[in-house]
Amino acid sequence: MTNAETTNQRLGRYIETAFGDERVRAFVPPPLPPSPPIAIDRLLSKLGAADRAVGRLDGINTLLPDKALFLYMYVRKEAVLSSQIEGTQSTLTDFLRFETDATAGEPIDDVREVSNYVDAMMYGLSRINDLPISLRLMRELHEHLLHSGRGQSKAPGEFRTSQNWIGGTRPGNAAYVPPPINELMPCLDALEKFIHIETPELPPLIKAALIHVQFETIHPFLDGNGRLGRLLITLYLCSLKVLQEPLLYLSLYFKSNRADYYRLLQEVRERGAWEAWLDFFLEGVTETANQAFESAMRIVALFKADRERITESAERVGSVLRLHEMMQTSPFVTTAKAVEWTHLTKPTINAALDALVRLGIVEEISGKQRGRVYAYRAYLDILSDGAQPFETGR
Repeated sequence: MTNAETTNQRLGRYIETAFGDERVRAFVPPPLPPSPPIAIDRLLSKLGAADRAVGRLDGINTLLPDKALFLYMYVRKEAVLSSQIEGTQSTLTDFLRFETDATAGEPIDDVREVSNYVDAMMYGLSRINDLPISLRLMRELHEHLLHSGRGQSKAPGEFRTSQNWIGGTRPGNAAYVPPPINELMPCLDALEKFIHIETPELPPLIKAALIHVQFETIHPFLDGNGRLGRLLITLYLCSLKVLQEPLLYLSLYFKSNRADYYRLLQEVRERGAWEAWLDFFLEGVTETANQAFESAMRIVALFKADRERITESAERVGSVLRLHEMMQTSPFVTTAKAVEWTHLTKPTINAALDALVRLGIVEEISGKQRGRVYAYRAYLDILSDGAQPFETGR
């Protein structure tokens, strides 16, 4: 068998299907794992670096004074970034202000979509304790992801029953057309089988990367495929206990390298170029895990330094420290919200806020005399690093 014939076993097939008055070519991927097998030896260096970075990140629990706090914020940052890739303009600041009622009125659709992502993420993390990564779980996650906002008309929790496409105004001029309806469930069943079978020849990071591409290629829902496909990476690694906590999210890396990301997905489909995709993916895992570790250390150092400044300089140290602790969970705060959360009196909270402003730890950002909003700016700057929306939107 020639090399060309061997490589072609990795390629899928095109099926001509009708869409309105035109005929389009929809792609059906071959089942996983790729054949011929992945050349793991070519990836060992980057796989080793990625494994080490993930291991260091996973060990961060021993360094964090409040693991739950870091996870709380990191999940929200991932929700913002993953939603931005789909075209939302919501920032982490927008979302955190909405969550803490620091802005009035109903949330805009962009913020609602981020809120749905957080809901889906937390639901998935609770479900993988008793339900494996499966088609059932994918549908449940999708229902949470699209239960309100712009996606609620796109069949939340249901696999598509019509043809979709990526790019272009219709399948006839699309950049990519996923499998037609009659091929959808066979593709999904094969993916579920691959997720569940033992594959000792494929390290977990490699398998997670394969699953992600296959899911995006199948594109089983009318909307939300990108967000759910990225979410599955983390949930899969958590289900295998590669990650004890869901701290690895690749959306910032995919966002920063989106041209390469989409190009490599398409090259897998067109040429079976799995190794190039895996090389890119493993670089992303290493970069992302290292960034997450460094951000956590910056946050720990900031909280420690600010606590020391409060202890050394503030009056009524106890109440000021209590408010500072609250703002680690809610970096935007109003007097009314602080009174509700801490059960301290309004005069005590106002005095504590004044002390934090004098120390330069928080700043008043509303410019109002009543209903003032205060921000823990240095903390927000660390959290928001890289989480600004695309300049051009969708």
